[in-house]
Amino acid sequence: MFLIIKEYLKLDKSILNIITVEFFIQMVNVSFMAILPLYMKAEGYSDAAYAHFTSYRYLGMLALALFLGIYIKGRRILPVLYIATVGVPLFGLLILIGVQIHSSALLLIAHLLWGTAYTFIQIPILPYILRNVPQHQHTSAITLNFATWSIASIVSFLIIAVLNSSNSIIFNEQNLLYGIVLFSFSSMYFIFKVNKNEHIPSGIESRLNLRGYDWKVIIKALVPTSIIAFGAGFTIPFVSLFFSNVHNMSTSYFSFMSFAASFIVAYAALWVPKIKQGMGYKKAVPLTQSMAIIALIVMATTQFYSDYSFAVYVAVLFYLIRQPLMNIAAPMTSDITMKYVGERNREMTSGLTSAIWSGSTFFSAILFGILRHLNVAYVNIFLITAAMYIIGVIWYIYLINDYNKRESRAEI
Repeated sequence: MFLIIKEYLKLDKSILNIITVEFFIQMVNVSFMAILPLYMKAEGYSDAAYAHFTSYRYLGMLALALFLGIYIKGRRILPVLYIATVGVPLFGLLILIGVQIHSSALLLIAHLLWGTAYTFIQIPILPYILRNVPQHQHTSAITLNFATWSIASIVSFLIIAVLNSSNSIIFNEQNLLYGIVLFSFSSMYFIFKVNKNEHIPSGIESRLNLRGYDWKVIIKALVPTSIIAFGAGFTIPFVSLFFSNVHNMSTSYFSFMSFAASFIVAYAALWVPKIKQGMGYKKAVPLTQSMAIIALIVMATTQFYSDYSFAVYVAVLFYLIRQPLMNIAAPMTSDITMKYVGERNREMTSGLTSAIWSGSTFFSAILFGILRHLNVAYVNIFLITAAMYIIGVIWYIYLINDYNKRESRAEI
């Protein structure tokens, strides 16, 4: 374990500082996804209302994603990251104020601006890492970058669980969210410690030239992302509501469970380079994702027998199984996608990836709100996710095989 961590500490300090910045931003993202729906529920908002306001967060990401992916090509990326460092916690505060004063207008605007600010780190971070990290450290740097979600989850959920269980009145969802958002402003300290001299690839145009991209390659690479993103939009933002409404789980218990899941995910993520080295993309990606899909199905179907006391334990167990399996695959699929499209297509691919995730989640959130308004059960909605994931995994198998063929022909 120590030897694995030691490998990550070999990364350049500027890269570690950038990843630390993302950690603080992910703390806001994680806490909002986990307990903002519970806070809004306590304030009298319905599932459909939460889904409606949340959809504007993803609309904000969608509106900027493609433009930003085009803009950063051939330009410095660091100035763009400053915007996310300030904007994400600032607009997070506005969202909380909007819930507190029940202002629909403020909630819509704040969610839209939050999504826009988050895009300023979501898209540029991967191209920044690939530009400024040596080739032999790419997998380690990408894996650590993905692990910020898990590490931020561990810290956030531990804080929420311990404080909320000790005094649920003082440390209610509202106060906890305010505290985490204010704490996330610490990211500003680390962004100013980043080396201002970044590598910009030579021979790459900074102006928009749509003919300068390999669109056939980009489209093929993004098909599985599109399918999985659309399916994920039905599940990821609404897991806390599933456990709250189906299994009557409290905020503190959900936070303890999420803390455990995040700890397992973070530990498993550290082994991604070893898993990739030992199994290769061809085995590791479909195996981990297929097992994650099975776990999701078992978790969702506990709604059929939720009246029995053991149902919640089954749901928790398979949630804990699903989380690390799906997250192990994420850095590998991102790595294979970026290598598949090649250096000159990376910024565009990153922008389109964000646009796809944002757009898919935006429409999924709207559809989720409609389905819940029609009283469609959570289990049926989550099974839609499982079906989409299965199609996505099949396409990833095709993509990996095609990558190996193109690599053998020296096309990559």
